[in-house]
Amino acid sequence: MKLTDSTINKTYNTIKSYHGKFLKDVGVKLPNLKYKTGYTKDALVLIYLAQNYPQTKVASKNELTQFIRQYYPNTNDMQQARHLGAQKGWWIVAGGRDNIVENLKRGEYKLYTLEQPYPDFKSNRRLEDIGDDFDEIKRKYQNRCATCGSVENKPHFHWPATKTKLQKAHMNPQKPLIAGNIIPQCQKCNQADRNRWEYDRKGRVIKLANAKVILRSTIEVQKKAYKLLEQKFNVKK
Repeated sequence: MKLTDSTINKTYNTIKSYHGKFLKDVGVKLPNLKYKTGYTKDALVLIYLAQNYPQTKVASKNELTQFIRQYYPNTNDMQQARHLGAQKGWWIVAGGRDNIVENLKRGEYKLYTLEQPYPDFKSNRRLEDIGDDFDEIKRKYQNRCATCGSVENKPHFHWPATKTKLQKAHMNPQKPLIAGNIIPQCQKCNQADRNRWEYDRKGRVIKLANAKVILRSTIEVQKKAYKLLEQKFNVKK
């Protein structure tokens, strides 16, 4: 199905309006409608999926590919829907990818909402570029704890009688609490594990920051760690 220029422009303007209200501030980028060769692929796919929003329809990968080929005949394998989703922050549900919000088959796509970014989307904007402005860092994380996901000023996920308070937390506690090394954590996550772990930008533990943590493990785990270190440093018995 080929869309008229009028439908394309009208739908794009709808997307643009929602983007300005809900998605721009969290780092989701609005694709350009046109480039030198005409409509951009990202804009076309987003427009196709956003028709009649919020009553959007399911579209198969083959359907989207055929649609794009009307503008770009040499398109072999249409990947835009997947890229617009998890990578670029538009909440496009993909069937067969552990999705639980829509009942879709593998190879099917649907625009879920224009009022929230794709879950767990993190803007490509680096934390170093934001600096140490904690309010802006919190917006980047949708005002959630990077580790447990609890929302600021709302009941904590694991302690529902406690109001969530976000605090500046180290990604790497062996470095200063400065730009590029700050993630928001709730008071529970930050205080419970302070200085023990190194986190990535999604708030996941990736390394030990304090070697003494191993002493809290079982003897079996300590022995395995000892054996690994023996082999790594070629310790002679």
